[in-house]
Amino acid sequence: MSMLFVINPGATSTKVALFEDDKKLFSETIDHCAAEMAGFNRIYEQRDYRANLLRNWLSDKSMKISDLDTIVSRGGILKPIVGGTYRINELMIADLEKAEHGEHASNLGAALAWDLGAAYGLPLFIVDPVSVDEYNPEARISGLKEIPRTSLAHTLNCRAVAIRLAGEAHRPYKDLRLIVVHLGAGISVTVHSGGRLIDSNNPYEAGPMCPDRAGTLPTQGLVHLAFSGKYDEYGLIKKIHREGGLYDHLGTKDLRDAEKMVEEGNEYAALVLRAMVYQIAKEIGAMSTVLQGKVDGIVITGGMANSEWLQTELLKRISFIAPVIFKPGEKEMEALAEGALRVLDGQEQAHDYQ
Repeated sequence: MSMLFVINPGATSTKVALFEDDKKLFSETIDHCAAEMAGFNRIYEQRDYRANLLRNWLSDKSMKISDLDTIVSRGGILKPIVGGTYRINELMIADLEKAEHGEHASNLGAALAWDLGAAYGLPLFIVDPVSVDEYNPEARISGLKEIPRTSLAHTLNCRAVAIRLAGEAHRPYKDLRLIVVHLGAGISVTVHSGGRLIDSNNPYEAGPMCPDRAGTLPTQGLVHLAFSGKYDEYGLIKKIHREGGLYDHLGTKDLRDAEKMVEEGNEYAALVLRAMVYQIAKEIGAMSTVLQGKVDGIVITGGMANSEWLQTELLKRISFIAPVIFKPGEKEMEALAEGALRVLDGQEQAHDYQ
């Protein structure tokens, strides 16, 4: 039996869980005081604050760090790396602190695991960070040489769902050709073949519009908006990343609220929701060409996959491509535990970050 402590830092909270092998014993979201968080200018300044909260949480559960077999955390925005489970080392922590590839709360994960477990000699891991890059060479080329396509996606959830599905089908993950779609605050449409994630949209830059992200935009219109004087660089990026999509059109980031508007007769809300599904289906159709139409399955996961309306509307547009399997919800904590267990059980070799 292995005892695992799982850490998933978010912007205003840190999710934690204790697992005994794949059995979840405890799970909780530690909310952070807004007044205390306001005193930090950068994410890495929260390191000691969050580490102490984690120690206190373990103490409340009568758990000593020395009782743990491993600590695994969500990985941050690192340089492009292949998928899998990585040992946490000081180079990884230094790169995440510099945040040269992007600032995000998940950048703290490796440091928190290190601060808790390094002194005890525990194996410390991250699993499938968002910067996993296994693209085919042709997938990197855009229409401008100066702007290559970059791989950023909900890799942790998408790859974990694909591996689980392979287990259910009693087939190796590397033998399956899948399109896995994460429908959350961001939407990632990912292509899996040969045990690699070979293409996807980057939900920060392109793809379907999301609850609060704009997705692919008309480029000329975007250039005109950028030079209109209405926004500075930060303001425009904020609008595209956090104030676009459903929020820009309907004033809500919650699909359930938008569906309620439709039920109450809001015709514009109905149009916007149909447009979002239309865009998701188009992206799935485009990704099916990456696999030359030879798709074993389309897997739909994430929070929005719970919507029966969305399931019905998507099926109308994509069921002809391949069998569609719905795996609603976001099970990032389970995915992190499973990634560590595959290494501890000898199913996979851990990577060293270099």
